[in-house]
Amino acid sequence: MQERVSHLGAAYAVAQLGLGNTETGHPSASFPSQGGGDSLDGPPTMLFTGGAHEMALHQRVHTGERPYTCPHCGKGFAQPNNLRVHLLIHTGERRYRCTLCGKSFISSSHLKRHRTRVHTGEKPFSCSTCGKMFSEAGNLRKHQRVHTGEKPYSCGMCGRGFAWIRNLKTHNVRIRFCMCRFCGKGFSSPANLESHLRTHTGERPYGCTCGKAFSGLSNLEAHKRVHTGEKPFRCDTCGKHFSEAGNLKKHQRVHTGEKPFNCDQCGKRFAWICNLRTHQQSATGCGPQARGELEL
Repeated sequence: MQERVSHLGAAYAVAQLGLGNTETGHPSASFPSQGGGDSLDGPPTMLFTGGAHEMALHQRVHTGERPYTCPHCGKGFAQPNNLRVHLLIHTGERRYRCTLCGKSFISSSHLKRHRTRVHTGEKPFSCSTCGKMFSEAGNLRKHQRVHTGEKPYSCGMCGRGFAWIRNLKTHNVRIRFCMCRFCGKGFSSPANLESHLRTHTGERPYGCTCGKAFSGLSNLEAHKRVHTGEKPFRCDTCGKHFSEAGNLKKHQRVHTGEKPFNCDQCGKRFAWICNLRTHQQSATGCGPQARGELEL
């Protein structure tokens, strides 16, 4: 029964793609019932009326063969029509125009999807973490980086990671004009560059009443909480409070299980850098004594 339904689904796909039009050279497919009538007993057979060539085209669905290659990007396609539609991405040609907003698209299916979801407000894709709805699967995937912390785009100059390409582009524009003359590191704003320069000059213009001085105003503000006891950063999971955002971030690894630090000797991972250092110096871990580099 299940196999029969899947074949009927394939027949529907053939009809949707226009493969049943023998005048255009596409194969026509049908699924004869087994034993006559509407019986669902026995495996159905997909029949083509267009000949051996059409059967060969269909078989690429199963073999994965993609003999038609885009000369611009190298992407492969099983059908020449699919390649023709893809080429419009590179040429910029957009034949299908929305009469409601004027936006143009490379294919009728893209136009149909646009009209259905943008102008009707349909949002069929839901985030399993927060429930937010999206009209496009791609937008949902981008949104999920808010929850996963994934940052697939990184700056080639400073190494900073970004979840979205638009943020990286904005960062790259700014960083060109804010580069450290000592080490070449780039920054997203003049203020950040000025603060960084003090790591080279040793300047500490922000002083506390206790006599301690800092290179940045934010460092001084964080230090003052040592005296006031203020802890404005709260863990949403357990309610514990912290005086610095960085300490909260480290604490949250208790709940998330994240272990970003790994031992290059044995591969064991740790949530905090101090634990990794202890492990690397320990006689029972991967310290020199444990590796036999020191005599007992």
